[in-house]
Amino acid sequence: MDPVIIVGAGPVGLTLALALARQEVPSVVLDEGPGKGEPRPARTAVLREDTAALLERLTKVALGEHGVRWAGWRSLRRKQVMNEVVFGERDAAPLHIAQHVVTSALRAAVADEPLVKVAVDSRLDSIEQERSGVTAHTRGPKGIWWRGSYLVGCDGPRSTVRKLQDIRFPGRTAVERHAVAALRVELPWEGRALLHRMPPWRQSGPSAGEVTARPLPDGVWRLDWLLPPGKELVTPETLVARIRETLAGWTNGSTPAYELLDTGVHMVHHRLARRWRVGRVLLAGDAAHLLGALGTQGLDEGLRDADNLAWKLAVVWHHGPHEALLDSYQAERRALITARLRAADLALPVLRGAGGLRQMVPGTARGHDVLLTDGHLGRGPLGAPGAYADSPLAPRHLQGEIPVDTPPGAQVTDVRVTAEDGSFVQLRDRLGRGALLVVLIAPGTGVWARKHWVSAGVMPRLAAAVTALPHPAELLVAEEYPGAPAHSVLLVRPDGHLVTTLSGVRPADLYAAAEATLGGAVKEEAEAEAEAGSGVR
Repeated sequence: MDPVIIVGAGPVGLTLALALARQEVPSVVLDEGPGKGEPRPARTAVLREDTAALLERLTKVALGEHGVRWAGWRSLRRKQVMNEVVFGERDAAPLHIAQHVVTSALRAAVADEPLVKVAVDSRLDSIEQERSGVTAHTRGPKGIWWRGSYLVGCDGPRSTVRKLQDIRFPGRTAVERHAVAALRVELPWEGRALLHRMPPWRQSGPSAGEVTARPLPDGVWRLDWLLPPGKELVTPETLVARIRETLAGWTNGSTPAYELLDTGVHMVHHRLARRWRVGRVLLAGDAAHLLGALGTQGLDEGLRDADNLAWKLAVVWHHGPHEALLDSYQAERRALITARLRAADLALPVLRGAGGLRQMVPGTARGHDVLLTDGHLGRGPLGAPGAYADSPLAPRHLQGEIPVDTPPGAQVTDVRVTAEDGSFVQLRDRLGRGALLVVLIAPGTGVWARKHWVSAGVMPRLAAAVTALPHPAELLVAEEYPGAPAHSVLLVRPDGHLVTTLSGVRPADLYAAAEATLGGAVKEEAEAEAEAGSGVR
């Protein structure tokens, strides 16, 4: 079968290529550039724990050593502390990392992956779909036609793939503007990020704004200033003046010594593609959505697109077309992005105090700062990744289903499990291999060798049920899982989202849940191929 064509060699496209390769699916990455990028310290990303773990699995690089996991977060209003978060075991810190570091790690991993081919200086200019595949043409020294089974546009906000498929991209431009600077300086909150609203050294009014400071490694900080509405030109002189004024205000005196490394103006756009799939062509990342309401989490959502799509493409690549499974990619991911965009549209006018709306909406200043903090940290309605609770892949009417602390459709908690070879591993280490995960909660098994309990109790019956599932599955055993009673059984998707939790070994329920996770019963191949070749959906 032909490889998957991935248009765009940014972090999302490279992540998708590596995720497919991990599931033995070849791909071709079309890179319109020369294959290397310029380091930009002012362009950073905030990654949640599970997306950082995804990248570390794929690159085999400890990205935490190249970024900073914050010790805490503080929100100030003038001189008053409004909100403070201390990260620990129960509240995992996000990873703040320069985007070029992520891209370099992904490029190095791709270079060592035989299932991924990167074609540099290859700019897409046409796509043709057929019943059995996709053909793409790239401009360049030779002008090459590429043949693929599917094509995924990961080519950014100005996506050529999206335009060639005539997919509308409605939304709002320049919702907010921020001046950005990366500088090496010593600040009084080592390892902690800061949101400072209406700093006392700024005059009152719409220009009072806010400034955010986020630490990076080696004494580097990223500073973001919210700019007032309009088209105010940010000159080098005005940016330097902001830097000196802010640093002096934070250190209660003269401006400390600093080294300016990089600057820019960050524009926040809110846009959402009408469709994320047209036959065998799909969109991911900034090509499908622009979501920059707060913080720097746009990349995080793009990585979730890649993780969601990779295992579904792998299933259809290995086992034949399955329209319901591919359709679920848009249904799941677009619904979550839509919810976040709606939350931002409702909250931002209140938080920014536009048009007196702030006085009309219940909520204290402290409550507004908590909402802002949650948005920056990837929590709450403005920042939380959400769960696929209403997914078309969610099983229905399971008699043995029970609740645990993780809602169905949400990311599972990373617990220690025993693998089939008897080794102890983390649950997240088993994700992304294409198999479903079946986790038995069995207290006490951790202190006994696997040979003593693998043939005892419910294990033989559960092992037989796992073998009979309609898709390859790996059986794991955990001593405990938050909210799960002993002998309960969790079914987990390859991307780490919980399908269901069952009370005990229930082969019929387990089979039905697995079948639903794959989009229902697989249709006859001829019928499926006919539907796949129908073109626009």
